[in-house]
Amino acid sequence: MTRLFNDPAAFADEMTEGFVAANGRWVRHTSGGVVRSTATPPGTVAVVVGGGSGHYPAFAGLVGQGLASAAVIGNVFASPSAQQVTAVSKAADHGGGVLLAYGNYAGDCLNFDAAQERLRGAGIRVETVRVTDDIFSAPDAERHKRRGIAGDLVVFKVAGAAADEGMPLEVVSALANRANDRTRSMGVAFSGCTLPGAGTPLFTVPDGKMAIGLGIHGEPGFAEADLPTADELATLLVERLLTELPDGVVTASGARVAVLLNGLGSVKQEELFVVYRRVNHLLGAAGLTVVAPEVGELCTSFDMAGVSLTLTWLDDDLERLWTAPADTPAFHRGAIHSTVADTTETLSELAAELPQGSPASQAAAARVVAVLTAARDVVDANVDDLGRIDAVAGDGDHGIGMQRGIKAAVDAAADAQRRRAGAGTVLIEAADAWSDRAGGTSGALWGIALRRIGQALGDQDHPTPEVMAAAVRAARDGICDIGGAQLGDKTMVDVLIPLDESFAAAVADGASVTGAWGVAADAAERAAEATKNLLPRMGRARPHAEKSLGTPDAGAVSMSLIARTVHTVLSTPATTTGE
Repeated sequence: MTRLFNDPAAFADEMTEGFVAANGRWVRHTSGGVVRSTATPPGTVAVVVGGGSGHYPAFAGLVGQGLASAAVIGNVFASPSAQQVTAVSKAADHGGGVLLAYGNYAGDCLNFDAAQERLRGAGIRVETVRVTDDIFSAPDAERHKRRGIAGDLVVFKVAGAAADEGMPLEVVSALANRANDRTRSMGVAFSGCTLPGAGTPLFTVPDGKMAIGLGIHGEPGFAEADLPTADELATLLVERLLTELPDGVVTASGARVAVLLNGLGSVKQEELFVVYRRVNHLLGAAGLTVVAPEVGELCTSFDMAGVSLTLTWLDDDLERLWTAPADTPAFHRGAIHSTVADTTETLSELAAELPQGSPASQAAAARVVAVLTAARDVVDANVDDLGRIDAVAGDGDHGIGMQRGIKAAVDAAADAQRRRAGAGTVLIEAADAWSDRAGGTSGALWGIALRRIGQALGDQDHPTPEVMAAAVRAARDGICDIGGAQLGDKTMVDVLIPLDESFAAAVADGASVTGAWGVAADAAERAAEATKNLLPRMGRARPHAEKSLGTPDAGAVSMSLIARTVHTVLSTPATTTGE
């Protein structure tokens, strides 16, 4: 288990601080992550990689000449926020545009896509490649749904080498996508991983068994098999990967492949070499030529005991870029001669002036802060349970993410209220803090919800029931439009839609804001309970849909808890006046 930490919520920040202190030769800190500390020629494409913490050397350990230009560092097993991606990309940009490269997970896609829009709005050219190498997370016909695991190293390496050769953004992007299209990985686990501060692993494997097809965020495997010998494991990995040839590869015999044998955290290097001995023999017997193999910890999952094998089917361009020199904290190849320091200074942003709200809106702002504070306390009380629910078919970080996000939202809201902002601005400040600090899918979606509500309320008038109904509908529309989930997908939307409809119907019948919230909270609790009977069709739980039957969705439960908290706060005598 993960033993060395202080405050689990501060783990990623403290890890980043120590990483930069130890690796100043290669990286320097910037808001949201790290960038190269060596100089980059003007006009060079910036390859910005990123994801959640817990996977070292992915992602920060791959920043350096010949590989990534920068890494965005999210919280533990949570995607970085759109604000982080935007800030790191701006710090890494040298005028040649930005390639965003990351694993294909719902939260990463949501936040990196939002950042891409912001960057393009700022006049920066941006392209994206999503790594989809995990063959067990979706069938070959639906490769766009697959997760990104250890194969991201090959994709990042090809992109970084192409960028450092001076290739334009469109060519770098095309080469990275070609590398991804030709990369396949699969993994097995012998035990699960434990997040900092957690008392139990995210999943367990019975003694004498291994899980096949695991994810790197603690997602359990798709099947179990008897614990193999090293040679038996090598045979399983190689034979399964050779059954799926990429487009354009007619036969395995005669092909040249990059090979990664990856340890996921607790398997020792010597054990990996024993397995690789057989992998190398089997690939040779199949007529393949192995090019610059890598054996070691390349993309980990804290203390998970497991192994993954990656094959990338090379062509001339991909082979040249895969074997090109690189120098990063965790990956070295060939000789890199330039070590000139980058003298660019990272500028800190000054706190923006906030518009002052009317007296009526300032009174409503005080209510907003009270609601958020109470919701924070409810999340704190339920954080372990939310994590347990999420771990059934997901990665178990929902409770921690909600806790980080709502704490940041309360702090930002209270600060805005002290500066005499109105309800709308208080909510918008809370929204930005929540999405930035929480990261992940839920962080982005709660940020959208609070921002839409704040925009609907404004800073001048005390919110009437009708205005509140419009605000809740705006939050629903924002989450559904941007998140893409629909009723029945087993997400927070399965609570949000009945909450919205119940609230609107109660207001139409003449209910007060407090009364309507009571009706809506009842509907939210019923809807959250009903998600037990749904199969997830989106997010990290989708590949393990059957495992989640009988367990409600964590995002749905947390939304229902907060809906009830809103009603409780509004029902107290101190907050009922002026409604």
